Amino acid sequence: MTRAPFRSNPLEQVGPSASLADAPMLARRAVDRAAAELAAGTPVLLADGCSHVVLAAETASLRSLAEFVALAGTPPGLLLAPARAAAVLRQPLERGTELVALRLDGLLLTPELLLALADPSSGLPIPTGLEPAAAEGAACAPAALALAREARLLPAALIAPLGPGGGAVAARLRLLSVSPAEIAACSAVRDFKLRRLSEARVPLEAAGDTRIIAFRAADRGTEQFAVLFGEPEARDAPLVRVHSACFTGDLLGSLRCDCGAQLRGAIARIATEGAGALLYLAEEGRGIGLMNKLRAYRLQDAGFDTLDANRALGWGNDERNYRTAAAMLTELGLTRVRLLTNSPDKLAALGAAGITIVGREALAFPPNGVNDRYLATKARRLGHLLG
Repeated sequence: MTRAPFRSNPLEQVGPSASLADAPMLARRAVDRAAAELAAGTPVLLADGCSHVVLAAETASLRSLAEFVALAGTPPGLLLAPARAAAVLRQPLERGTELVALRLDGLLLTPELLLALADPSSGLPIPTGLEPAAAEGAACAPAALALAREARLLPAALIAPLGPGGGAVAARLRLLSVSPAEIAACSAVRDFKLRRLSEARVPLEAAGDTRIIAFRAADRGTEQFAVLFGEPEARDAPLVRVHSACFTGDLLGSLRCDCGAQLRGAIARIATEGAGALLYLAEEGRGIGLMNKLRAYRLQDAGFDTLDANRALGWGNDERNYRTAAAMLTELGLTRVRLLTNSPDKLAALGAAGITIVGREALAFPPNGVNDRYLATKARRLGHLLG
């Protein structure tokens, strides 16, 4: 990757003709670039009055750790999400704790140490005697973990103030800089601004009269797809399935979830109706990505349920918001729908985003002997209507 020159704020490079309305998109661009750097194992600067240097624990290498030490003004702290911090410290945390900084004084910083502290699925030994510390750069600390999540990395990051000579090192390394305000602003333009790119007729085994329409998020290039059966635009309230991608279930036929069964069942149901739509969204693992979903599976094999596994990795129960789905349905002219779903949250989220839900139709399948606990957890803890 070619890195941009060191800068304190990307808005400084914008000419006088730029509108303040461009600020959210510029923030999105800056955050995406910074997230890509973290994913590549490169330190990033967080500028908020005084600058802090941040390095993702998951992608740290011996080289990037050496760069981090050259940039830092004090020994670093390791920021962790509360569930992971509680496990590492072997003690409960106060309710409402947003993040924890760990002291790493006296420990040799290595990629293996950071992975052991950050990843509960790694199986690496955790040092004893660790203690919490005041979060370095209180204003920057939440932004550092948010940036790691933007990169679909584990929310665990080294952070330290930029040292006296750190600015010169950062300039030599051409590090990117992003502000906590820019990271916060990204939620205003996340994936729900879409461009409709192409459309093609793609007959399916279960339905011959089908079209696939491709969308791309205007802000970050994520591709989303809609499968239209017949002419749903001509129906008052066509049958619609909003389906999050599941590589293991949809493509491989995994028995650990019910996603593949739901996808094939939705296609069959909509085909029988003669008209409807299936949205296929790039939201693997309830929005945490395939890599983190596989980590969650390892934790589930160790006894966690699907929600606690996500939390142990530092993620929420569900990282999706369905604004992308609502934008796609609006673009397709399908703002009154009957929704194929078992999820009350999906009904509520689409309704809040302007889609009129005329009715709900169940899409439940019996346990298969492998996913029994998974389905029971969805019903008991997420309120899914599986009966």
